[in-house]
Amino acid sequence: MSTFHKQPKAYTREIEVRGHLIDSMILTRIFDRVMDLKGEFQVTQFTIGTQKTDPSYARLIIKGNSAQHLEKMLQEIYREGAVPVQIESVKLKPAPADMVMPNDFYSTTNHHTYIHLDGSWVKIQDQVMDKCIVVDPTSKTARCEAIRNIRKGELIVVGEVGIKVEPPERPREGLDVFQFMSSATSTEKPTTTLIKRIAADILETKKKGGKIIVVGGPAIVHTGGADAFAKLIRLGYVDALLAGNALAVHDIEHALFGTSLGVSVANGQSAHRGHRNHMADINQIFKAGSLKAMVKKKTLTRGIMFECIMNDVPYVLAASIRDDGPIPDAIIDMVEAQRRYREILKGAEVVLMLSTMLHSIAVGNMLPSNVKTIAIDINPSAVTKLLDRGSGQALGVVSDVGTFLPLLLSYLEKQAR
Repeated sequence: MSTFHKQPKAYTREIEVRGHLIDSMILTRIFDRVMDLKGEFQVTQFTIGTQKTDPSYARLIIKGNSAQHLEKMLQEIYREGAVPVQIESVKLKPAPADMVMPNDFYSTTNHHTYIHLDGSWVKIQDQVMDKCIVVDPTSKTARCEAIRNIRKGELIVVGEVGIKVEPPERPREGLDVFQFMSSATSTEKPTTTLIKRIAADILETKKKGGKIIVVGGPAIVHTGGADAFAKLIRLGYVDALLAGNALAVHDIEHALFGTSLGVSVANGQSAHRGHRNHMADINQIFKAGSLKAMVKKKTLTRGIMFECIMNDVPYVLAASIRDDGPIPDAIIDMVEAQRRYREILKGAEVVLMLSTMLHSIAVGNMLPSNVKTIAIDINPSAVTKLLDRGSGQALGVVSDVGTFLPLLLSYLEKQAR
């Protein structure tokens, strides 16, 4: 348990950590961080929770071979949930200019974070990774903020002192699929069983009034899953949709022409002059002025976007440099699209990511790590990239989304009876 030897006091720090330390591997990760950095530790106290809801507690002494070495280790283990036994107040510096942070600003993770301010712990609002923390000493509040929104003179958290991070813990109670899945992603999981459990979790979330967000890619349409997804929206299982220009374009192509990328969704055959269909539907959208106008004029009478509009399900379409059009509904200002995405994601309990690597990674970067996140993709590496970019809470289901969605709909309809 210990790799600790006689050590100079100047290079030691006593830390403590609470939570489900064993089954969530929190303590193991702390040990690994110290040993990977060639440091030493001594466990001076370790109390294991005896009931499912009981937290465990550990107190350790960390040793470095220099002040800099010790500080580097502490920075790593603080982000795993450890805090110093002797708490210091958080350090603040004013922003030197608009859209400029102090050089030693603290960069946030997606884990819930607290700062020690005026003798008490203050929870950071709007938790998201790769931001700074802006503090209002008057109201004793703090929030994550993007660099573009920083204004000169605002107080920014600097360094690593007076900060407490709560990493996600493996749930002992909660959504069943997250208990069932022992690994984040696998090609060898029983897919139908997973989908059935996801359906049960979605039903339970909706019964409790929870918010379910879907991040969708055009593969939903290409693979024949559009009708099932549209029905999920109509039945109330989707509270908001986040996507790019392409999902809407190919959904409208499917609704108007029965094709996706010029290929018949019904029989898989290339349609005559089908290569122009997606451009023809873009032309129809511009002619109407918007998707909502197409629905109002009854030019658009079916599909994913139709169901969103008819059922008042909010959607945000973020355009990109590769888009055809983009259509009038797509947001071409990237900063505005990010803001709209973040607004929609507030309060989300479950996020389903359906075959869109880029938008999934973008949304993952905007989510706190306690949000249940399920990524479905035929390519395992797409989910792995999501995990590698910091969304460690995500669970991956390796499946064709065109197969996944009809099965999910079927299980939801059966379980809802």
